[in-house]
Amino acid sequence: MSRPQTEAEYLARFPSAPVSGFSRRTLLGGALALGALGLSACTSGGTSTIPGAAASGEITFGNNQADPVPKAAIEAVAKAFQDANAGLTVKMNTVAHTTFQENINNYLQGSPDDAFGWFAGYRARFFASKNLVGDLSDVYNGIQGIPEGLKKACSTEDGKQIVIPATYYPWVVLYRKSVWEENGYTVPKTIDEFKALGDKMKGKGLAPLAFADKDGWEAMGTFDILNLRVNGYDYHINLMAGKEDWTSDKVAKVFDLWKGLLPYHQTDALGRSWQEAAQALQKGQAGMYYLGTFAAQQFAKGAEQDDLDFFVFPEVDSTIGTGAIEAPTDGYMMSRRPKNEAGAKKWLGYLGTADAQNILVQADPSVIATSQGADVTKYTDLQNKMLAVLKDAKEVALFLDRDSRPDFASTVMGPAIQSFIKNPDDITSILKNVEAQKKSIFAS
Repeated sequence: MSRPQTEAEYLARFPSAPVSGFSRRTLLGGALALGALGLSACTSGGTSTIPGAAASGEITFGNNQADPVPKAAIEAVAKAFQDANAGLTVKMNTVAHTTFQENINNYLQGSPDDAFGWFAGYRARFFASKNLVGDLSDVYNGIQGIPEGLKKACSTEDGKQIVIPATYYPWVVLYRKSVWEENGYTVPKTIDEFKALGDKMKGKGLAPLAFADKDGWEAMGTFDILNLRVNGYDYHINLMAGKEDWTSDKVAKVFDLWKGLLPYHQTDALGRSWQEAAQALQKGQAGMYYLGTFAAQQFAKGAEQDDLDFFVFPEVDSTIGTGAIEAPTDGYMMSRRPKNEAGAKKWLGYLGTADAQNILVQADPSVIATSQGADVTKYTDLQNKMLAVLKDAKEVALFLDRDSRPDFASTVMGPAIQSFIKNPDDITSILKNVEAQKKSIFAS
């Protein structure tokens, strides 16, 4: 099939459909279209209209990226910002990602940094509804190149922008090309083919699926994709919003499917970090890994990352297909009362530009930029494939802990999924407990 060359041709071929926070039509207006059509940057990364022109002094920044690759990437952006803005310095306060996430509520109610890394979507809006984060509408509107389709995911219910988006990435089934070529494996299209491939890998002494859930969020992605494949996008989003019954046959069907897939997963997942699971793939000990493409951070840039490939999770129900995908969007926010508001806005405005995001995605090729002005000519093959996969997606979910309330995702679903992994035969009582807590939490 030939590629559509214009937005009109694209929309004629792929009718618009709603997605979480943004639509397929507005996705096309963003970095996806640039990558898919092979265009170079067409908009400026300038910040001339962004507030904070006269800012000075120290800006404190809560960095939730402690792993070496993304940490080095944001530090490189901070250096470029400081080099271009005499009199402004960024004091980086780096905390492990999961620790930051688990303590975000106390952090925001205590003495937060001027700005901090976080996520677009429900979780950002939740803290805005509690009056814990700052209004960035003036900063957002001053940045050129943000896709219009991301605006809802970065906004409150009443239309104020609270997140400056920077990067995003798909969740997919990752594998090493060399391992697959050596064993003659081919990409499975259906869940039955997926299981058959898993059996072949077992016969070769490979763990078919690298798997980890030490921090209680990693396996949420597996639930998400199975629910999207079994019940479809609309049901999944309604379930995340507390509008569906967790004791229903539809949810039970998802966990029943997962139970049948658990023998293909690495054992002892609750004691393993996602980094360790990714290293099993990197070392050729596992044949596949369902995770975000950030798993590439555990592969050395160059030959190792070039050996990494992926495919979207296979079909479970032919009437639903494989059009839905998860693609979390990461960005930056401002605390409610920053000590250096002018500096924080200057820094956040820069983070939203193509110039800043070019540094991020070149330092960390496991993600792609949200800016329309990003230089996609410097993307790796992996990044270009990420763009292509997102272009073809019919619906895009963000992730369980971003599409639902944080107090439900972290305190209920994380432990519930870990309980299921420990004892998959106990799913009925686990789901009863989830539903009871859901009713209480979403009623508040």
